[in-house]
Amino acid sequence: MLIILAFQYYPLYGNIIAFQDFQPYLGISKSLWNGVENFAVIVNGDPEFLNAVKNTLILTLIQTVIVFPAPIIVAITLHTLMSNRMRQLVQSILYLPHFMSWVIVVAVFQQVLGGTGMINNWLRSHGLDPIHVIGNAHAFRGLLTSEVIWKDTGWATILFLAVLSQIDRSLYEASAVDGASRWKQIVHVTLPGLKQIIILLLILRLGDSLSVGFEQIILQQPAVGRDASEVLDTYVYNNGILGGAWGVSAAVGLVKGVIGLGLVLGANKLAHRLGEEGIYRG
Repeated sequence: MLIILAFQYYPLYGNIIAFQDFQPYLGISKSLWNGVENFAVIVNGDPEFLNAVKNTLILTLIQTVIVFPAPIIVAITLHTLMSNRMRQLVQSILYLPHFMSWVIVVAVFQQVLGGTGMINNWLRSHGLDPIHVIGNAHAFRGLLTSEVIWKDTGWATILFLAVLSQIDRSLYEASAVDGASRWKQIVHVTLPGLKQIIILLLILRLGDSLSVGFEQIILQQPAVGRDASEVLDTYVYNNGILGGAWGVSAAVGLVKGVIGLGLVLGANKLAHRLGEEGIYRG
């Protein structure tokens, strides 16, 4: 509780600078108030801000449609098609990337896909043209998505496998007696068993949907440029920490947090209407 209070709730006090002409050497108590002037960048549609919003929304959509279902597919595959011994082996292999930092993950992808990486060296040795992936702005979103799937999919399967292990085996046996194929068993037994945890995690994912990987992106931003890689989190960093526009960056961060809260509340209300518990009742 002390850690949560110190690192999650106490920093909320810093949102005050969104309404100030904040100067670090003066501090929050002595910086001048300027009302909602810092929010002008949002209202007036600053080109850099709009580009960050566009990139954020596109990456959010990609991660919701592609990244979120990936561990569900892996968990169902492991649970349905593999023996216990093979499942444990595959799980151990898939979990490993989760424990690597983004610095290492990005370095691994550079060593494999970079201009002098393993794949391009092999292509050159066989007289083929190299593939330009690292540093290619057009391939950047696909690269980010691949890195996220490789790093976190294995770890995310833990929750789904835990739920799958609680599904009554007699349901599968009864469906098999009724002539249901393996695919129909997945549709009519497995997915309904996962429905509650999928909705719960999707609601939580929506709350954090506008955060699409600050560390992962900032490490690769110099190679592709800000036009292709700028998202709201890097916009806050580049303009606040590096550019000194503390108040504007705080305003953008505050609006992002409010939108995330609204998405969670809205999704939770929708879950209640669909007959699910959501993350809380009410």
